[in-house]
Amino acid sequence: MAKKAGLGRGLGALISEANVESGNTPETTLSIEKIHRNPDQPRKTFDQTALEELSDSIRQNGVLQPILVRKKGSGYEIVAGERRYQASKLAGLKEIPVVIKEIDDAEVFQLALIENLQRADLTPLEEAKGYRQLLDSQGLTQEALAKILSKSRSAIANTLRLMDLPVEVQEMMEQGLLTAGHARAILAVSSEEGRIKLAEKVVKENLTVRQTEALAPLFSGEAAESKPRTPAPQSFKRAARQLRQMLDTNVKVKQVRGKNKIEIEFKDDDELMRIMSQIQPGQLGDVDDA
Repeated sequence: MAKKAGLGRGLGALISEANVESGNTPETTLSIEKIHRNPDQPRKTFDQTALEELSDSIRQNGVLQPILVRKKGSGYEIVAGERRYQASKLAGLKEIPVVIKEIDDAEVFQLALIENLQRADLTPLEEAKGYRQLLDSQGLTQEALAKILSKSRSAIANTLRLMDLPVEVQEMMEQGLLTAGHARAILAVSSEEGRIKLAEKVVKENLTVRQTEALAPLFSGEAAESKPRTPAPQSFKRAARQLRQMLDTNVKVKQVRGKNKIEIEFKDDDELMRIMSQIQPGQLGDVDDA
């Protein structure tokens, strides 16, 4: 997945503002025992291997970016920087650099979500769920969310579409069996049943995104069947009948994707030569008059 854009206006502006207003700097430290997790932190689990790698880096280089906290009771609650906090505990740190800021509950939830959404290791489905949480809980529009996250509105909309996938297909994505490219191709299928069947086929046969895109129309059969067929003109039927009699083989005169076509069947090279010998200038004149 491509690396996310910068912090956006929300979180970055808040940290900068905290430094100016409160006089706190990145060198401000707190005892790690006085800091506690936000119980409403949207992200409940963190990759243990990644935490251990960050912990090793902190042992060698220290915490390069302070975490954002707010005063809560007798201690301080994390607003942003949960991973750095967890890794610092693993590294055995007694103190950690912080920025302290007065923030209300609604803003804490929003900032925690934004921080998670801007991490490079989120899956597309995790992003979609995070977007949906922000839109629903904070009453944001897609355009407002796009500005906060420094993304285009179309990127937000395309990611949110993943939430339209059936639960079974979402589970395949969470298991790493389907990519976002596969998911977008599957969304081209109109019915939920068709989406599930196509997803199962993709996983079973290990299909590429291009192969999935090519198959998608075949799994939208319901729409194709419900579309009324335009009957062939009488002139097409008369022409086909006369050509069948003249050439002594099956002939179809039809319209395909806006183009008129004549199809002449033959069994082998000998029959092809026989048909060609019968198609001579002047012999088809009666067909034009039909």
